[in-house]
Amino acid sequence: MRMYDIIDKKKRGQELTEQEIQYVIEGYVKEEIPDYQVAAWLMAIFFHGLSDHELVKMTEYMAKSGDMVDLSKIQGIKVDKHSTGGVGDKTTLVIAPIVAACGGKVAKMSGRGLGFTGGTIDKLESIPGFRTAIDDKEFYDIVNRTGLAVIGQSGEIAPADKKLYALRDVTATVDSIPLIATSIMSKKLAAGSDKILLDVTVGSGAFMKSKKDAIILAQKMVAIGEGAGRETKAILTNMDVPLGIAVGNEIEVVEAIQTLQGKGPKDFQEICEVFAANMLMLAKIANEKEAHERVKEVIANGSALQKFAEMVKTQGGDPEYIYHADKFEPAKYHQDFIAPQDGWVVKMDTEICGKTAVVLGAGRETKDSAIDPKAGIYFYKKTGDKVKAGETVATLCASDKEKLKGGVEYLKNGYFFGDQQVDPMKNIIAEVTKDSVIDN
Repeated sequence: MRMYDIIDKKKRGQELTEQEIQYVIEGYVKEEIPDYQVAAWLMAIFFHGLSDHELVKMTEYMAKSGDMVDLSKIQGIKVDKHSTGGVGDKTTLVIAPIVAACGGKVAKMSGRGLGFTGGTIDKLESIPGFRTAIDDKEFYDIVNRTGLAVIGQSGEIAPADKKLYALRDVTATVDSIPLIATSIMSKKLAAGSDKILLDVTVGSGAFMKSKKDAIILAQKMVAIGEGAGRETKAILTNMDVPLGIAVGNEIEVVEAIQTLQGKGPKDFQEICEVFAANMLMLAKIANEKEAHERVKEVIANGSALQKFAEMVKTQGGDPEYIYHADKFEPAKYHQDFIAPQDGWVVKMDTEICGKTAVVLGAGRETKDSAIDPKAGIYFYKKTGDKVKAGETVATLCASDKEKLKGGVEYLKNGYFFGDQQVDPMKNIIAEVTKDSVIDN
């Protein structure tokens, strides 16, 4: 078998065999195939795409290139939730405790933030004492005992993805939907859950800027999951505005606590309840009507918040911060962002909003950048909201005066004001299964 022939075959739009895909992935990881040949192959995929068969096989061999997590020691059906990324996306902090309080099992490995999207691990580590590095045995024991645990990725998960992504980054093939799908799903398959729920974000703060592209990506990821024997569903959500009010690390934890108490921002509360209910349905714990009722019940009776505190305690954190969120001390410096005119917020550039949080110190410019857990932004007004001149639209927080000043200047490019009211996008846009796309 020759790499030249495989490149030529894909260049002509022909479907590759499983053996050819295995040859490329394994050969590249072992450094037996040079970058320039794999780069040519990736560009051929960019122009011709991948069939469902190719998608599944490429993803499976990418997943098998490293450690495959075995969750069989955890009792019950394990359901994983994955988001394609966004600004203010703290859903795991709310959804996992709700599902656990309803009797589900969530054994989740999450990542750190890089660029303008925040990382769940960074948010959890802002809770004093919280440990995200846990060995396998303790991880399994915690989930069996409490129903949930969230840790950082351990071992070598999908090394083929890391190598391929680095090459895509310098060959203008990052924005290939099939390659995005294989990248995301290779890590999900390696993570070992039985069922997968995908949050595919859409809008200015997402990888997918249009609903059309988001549906295509969702369908491909669902096809991969189903083809690999994992029941998979995708839900498209709005990322044309930041999710919730808080964007940062500590302040997002506080907002998650408020949401578990039933006091969260309306958009965030809705998305968390919908995702938690869908995870219960995937886990065969409840039908649709029962799932939504149980989600609301565990929020109302406090058992979901108790599960979050229990997880924090078992992972070394101080649960008093969950029961008394005022223990989180605010950032040293704050500055309000003011509406320049009467009218409406007609548009937000959510990517700019996320990058503003990075400027303040809440995110990373590089993988080695230090994070300020107290830095962040409160977005009080979003697209479609009426404003008055001089009214506070957002409040920026930082531990450094110069970073605060830079953040205020940066956010000026994230808000657009006008005289005409606009309708904001729905929070839940569509649901995608292997058989259907259902608009909300």
